[in-house]
Amino acid sequence: MKKILILLTILLLSTRVFSQELDCQISVTSQQVSGTDKRVYESMQTAMYEFMNNRKWSNFNFRTEERIECTILYTISERLGTDDFKGSLNIVLRRPVYNSAYNTTMLNWVEKDFQVRYVEFQPLNYSEGTYADNLTSTLAYYAYVFLGLYFDSFSPYGGTPFLEKAQAIVNAAQNAQEPGWKGYESQKNKYWLVENFLNPSTSELRDFNYKFHRLGLDQMYEKVDQGRAAVTESIDYLKTLFDKKPNNFGLQLIIDAKRDEFVNIYSDQRVPPLEKTSVVNILKEIDPANGSKYQTILSGK
Repeated sequence: MKKILILLTILLLSTRVFSQELDCQISVTSQQVSGTDKRVYESMQTAMYEFMNNRKWSNFNFRTEERIECTILYTISERLGTDDFKGSLNIVLRRPVYNSAYNTTMLNWVEKDFQVRYVEFQPLNYSEGTYADNLTSTLAYYAYVFLGLYFDSFSPYGGTPFLEKAQAIVNAAQNAQEPGWKGYESQKNKYWLVENFLNPSTSELRDFNYKFHRLGLDQMYEKVDQGRAAVTESIDYLKTLFDKKPNNFGLQLIIDAKRDEFVNIYSDQRVPPLEKTSVVNILKEIDPANGSKYQTILSGK
């Protein structure tokens, strides 16, 4: 009896200390759809939440406070049938910065024309490396993308195994009827997201990820100048990739996630004028539509 109690105590402590990898907030909204039973949306939201947060996605043990923060917002615009829905999926990944209460955004993308079939109270079942249905496989895909980008930010190319798992889902989904999985459909979809981050010819994406976060932001609490110097070097990676492939989807995702952060970092009065000018010129070149925003770094407005 005593041994059983000790074993139960260990199990309870383990449950408290360690948990799944993701702390993923899920929201399913249907304000644009009128005259339909709202319970199915609540059921879908619960199923998505449990699928993302109650499943182990890796062999790593995460403490509860270490779980990866992410958000998935499914905005349903149309109910195509009793169990068929269409809308947009907003995907957000955040990462804590060492020795601070600040979280940096790593990914913020809206996948449009997202169509799913979901039966109320239906559990989401997934077998690794296979295509189940559009909802389940998409969630699994983003879980691995989250892990891949997150681990890349802590060690060079550390997220490769997870990105490869995401790519395996893409490969298994090539016969799916729903859009978003095939390279020829668009230059900005799930196919190209993971392809860009795994392709050796665009390795600057992942070089940026590590240098900007681990050698840059994580160091700025104690060594501001050293950390910012790494951030500046990471922006050079983006310039190198832009010169090769200016329309690269992964590059655009990084710029969209980091644009405001770039402005905040280099608006600091302690940044040397020459460094400010150099960075602003690069950012205006690789993100010309937002040139006026980067100009505020120099003007102070």
